Amino acid sequence: MNQTTRSYGLKQSTNSELSCNSLVFWETLVNPTRLVRALPQIRFQKQLSVPSKARAIMNSKPEQTTSVWMQGDRFSLLSALTQDDEADVCVVGAGIAGMTSAYLLLKEGRTVIVVDDGPIGGGQTERTTAHITNALDDRYMEIERWHGQEGARLAAESHTAAIDRIEEIINSEKIDCDFERLDGYLFTPIGESPNLLEQELQAVRRAGLSQVESILSCPLQNFDTGPCLRFPRQAQFHPRKYLAGLAKAILHMGGRIFTQTHIAKVESGTPARLRTEMGLTITAEAVIVATNSPFNDFVTIHTKQAPYLTYVLAFGVPRGQVTKALYWDTENPYHYVRLQPMPNDVPASAMLGNPLTEELLIVGGEDHKTGQADDAEARYDRLETWARARFPVNEGRRCHWSGQVLETIDGLAFIGRNPLDGPNIFIATGDSGQGMTHGTIAGILLTDLIVGRSNPWSQLYDPARKTLSASDRFLKENLNVAAQYGSWVTGGDVESSEAIAPGTGAVVRQGLTKVAAYRDEHGQLHECSAVCPHLGCIVQWNHNESTWDCPCHGSRFDKKGHLLCGPANTNLVQSTGLPDASVEFKAVSV
Repeated sequence: MNQTTRSYGLKQSTNSELSCNSLVFWETLVNPTRLVRALPQIRFQKQLSVPSKARAIMNSKPEQTTSVWMQGDRFSLLSALTQDDEADVCVVGAGIAGMTSAYLLLKEGRTVIVVDDGPIGGGQTERTTAHITNALDDRYMEIERWHGQEGARLAAESHTAAIDRIEEIINSEKIDCDFERLDGYLFTPIGESPNLLEQELQAVRRAGLSQVESILSCPLQNFDTGPCLRFPRQAQFHPRKYLAGLAKAILHMGGRIFTQTHIAKVESGTPARLRTEMGLTITAEAVIVATNSPFNDFVTIHTKQAPYLTYVLAFGVPRGQVTKALYWDTENPYHYVRLQPMPNDVPASAMLGNPLTEELLIVGGEDHKTGQADDAEARYDRLETWARARFPVNEGRRCHWSGQVLETIDGLAFIGRNPLDGPNIFIATGDSGQGMTHGTIAGILLTDLIVGRSNPWSQLYDPARKTLSASDRFLKENLNVAAQYGSWVTGGDVESSEAIAPGTGAVVRQGLTKVAAYRDEHGQLHECSAVCPHLGCIVQWNHNESTWDCPCHGSRFDKKGHLLCGPANTNLVQSTGLPDASVEFKAVSV
């Protein structure tokens, strides 16, 4: 498609119309069902053209922070798609879910094309902490409440199978990725009753994880956690090295991988057609959209999952002083900890520490809704204080970064046929803090669905499922989304763009609309619309990553408005010819 144009329509508004829209907004706070019914009818009426030359390569690390996995040599960008192509299956997204799906489908004899805007593993996969575990973040007590005892059993079975499948692939393909089996430990914060652990232990055993046991304390020299649960045979690895091995295997089996290739539209049918931003077409019998947050599902899935940012610090600790394991507490927000060998490659080893005397302690937590806080320093400081009080941490932070997690309302990913789409369009989303196992489950389950093989997990992960027992979380998250539209009727972050210091950004009100303004280190101002092209929310500045983040559904853009991740699928509109506009809500009675 040549210079893709998508109609979002910013309607020219009068002051009275803006007031009317504000009234509808407040009504949705009282009756959130109005919002859910109204979201698909947010209308924009001006054609907006986003030239392909203006697009940044997705996942090319325009953010400021860099994870441990990004320290060494990164993936080279493979060639972009240059002509129409076809395959049995086209996979959009080269992260853990997409690459695992491609690998397993090739093993079944299918022809496969993988496409991505950026390098392999350049999205949230390289911002994970790569805990490979069947100890679910939302706890088995809640999984059982939402999905029943059989559902909890299938969840435990599928995540355990995912760990095993990762190990099988590593052994089969001889992938050197620091993989190792180890124990995981779940403990409560100091002063909290251990009753939670006992209840979780009973739920875990009902789910079939009979080897999980309660012990007196985690095996740590300097930190008495008190009673904890030990989950045996968990795992960890280096996610970038694992994906490098998968990519090599995929290419060896005849798979095709194209980076720097943006899919603008997915059309269901027999066959399905994917249109690229450059006007090329990929034809496939089946399509998998594994882009963390699906751009081809405009509303449905995004009312059932919410984006959160999580923060991570890496410290040097003396080798052998901390027992190698995975550690998680039950605090809210909770903390998660693992070790990683110091990289031997240069210049990473010089930057992070001496691999002969130190290893890395990776500590994460301090989550918040994407776009709804901009206080990263305080969160990093709290993480550091927490870590230093419990582990023999050497001086200085070796690395810090953030990543985005999509939390579903019922604790499990959405993997399967995309609701309201053709039967050959599949999605994998909603990692819920279990990205490595959920991504691998996606590969297993989607392969079975595409080749026509029954799978006992299909209903559990069905994207069309309705979990009535999680309606409280559905209501809470969608009320939160409704509240974000109040930004349409508030002032800007600053009075004018003149107040924006070099290297920073702010939202500025200009008449009836808002502008996302960034001033670069040379003092030049870059302006674009602050309206997210997904569903019209006002983006917020994230100074930790120098990104514009949507507080509604987690779309993110670099400092100049170029798309980084969905569900939006186009850049923020550049300020040239920017309409003075507002979002028109069409309220629907229920």
